[in-house]
Amino acid sequence: MSAIDYILARSLPLVPKPIVRRVSRRYIAGDGLREAVVAVRELNGEGLMATLDVLGESVTDRSLVEAAAREYGEALRSIIEARLDSNLSVKPTQFGLKIDFDLCLEKVRGLVRLAREAGTFVRLDMEDSSCTSPTLDLYRRLRAEDLASVGVVLQAYMRRSLKDVKDLPEGANVRLCKGIYIEPPEIAYRDRALVNKNFVHLLEALFDRGFYVGIATHDEELVWEAYRIIERRKLLPASYEFQMLLGVAEPLRGRILRDGHRLRVYVPFGSHWYAYSLRRLKENPRIAGYILSSLFRGRLS
Repeated sequence: MSAIDYILARSLPLVPKPIVRRVSRRYIAGDGLREAVVAVRELNGEGLMATLDVLGESVTDRSLVEAAAREYGEALRSIIEARLDSNLSVKPTQFGLKIDFDLCLEKVRGLVRLAREAGTFVRLDMEDSSCTSPTLDLYRRLRAEDLASVGVVLQAYMRRSLKDVKDLPEGANVRLCKGIYIEPPEIAYRDRALVNKNFVHLLEALFDRGFYVGIATHDEELVWEAYRIIERRKLLPASYEFQMLLGVAEPLRGRILRDGHRLRVYVPFGSHWYAYSLRRLKENPRIAGYILSSLFRGRLS
């Protein structure tokens, strides 16, 4: 990543929304559920699993919590009716985590119970560090109620994550990712090499506990390390899966699938596309640099 690309990535809020919208089509299935269903069906046709995500987070109004619960209920019904190989991924703050923990627990519990009856699954996404402990508490509460159709996420850049592995309940289902939020160095690793080393360490620790792991990365170095661990441990494909975002690292995605591993694609959709798009583009400054430099030269098509 060049310094210029980094600066340009931070300049993205200055880009007209229609330009960001044009590029976001690569990362977002569309505004509505119908478009998301089409995207998942296409992925399933390629031998890929999916997880549906209704865009939105950090709600401050209870009516928005109710709306999110309804939207996810509709998404779940669509998965069932269309017989899609997909589960759901939810952000706890979208279900009111920062308004009222018990409200969030009630709404997520209802969705998880519906998912269990339908034979599918709900993943609790991990957000910024202010949400880490309450999200893990939410997960433990649901698991204590014998709701196994729910999983959680750990982030490799967080210094606390190894302890969190040790504190998870037996039989946990965990997505392991690097982490994307900007956190202070006191609580998060900032160096890429250290984050990658911790990712591998955490992956080993999760497998040591016999957990099902979603290996969520677009980093080929970490994919190679995961291959090495899987081969050494002689793990069956049913005990793990790789996970990637829609529209990202598709050649690597194809290689993983051809190598005989299961892979799930994260499929976001909904009206709250702008904030998500900015975050995705900031994660990939080279693309951001291309967008802005092409825009200034009048060559974006």
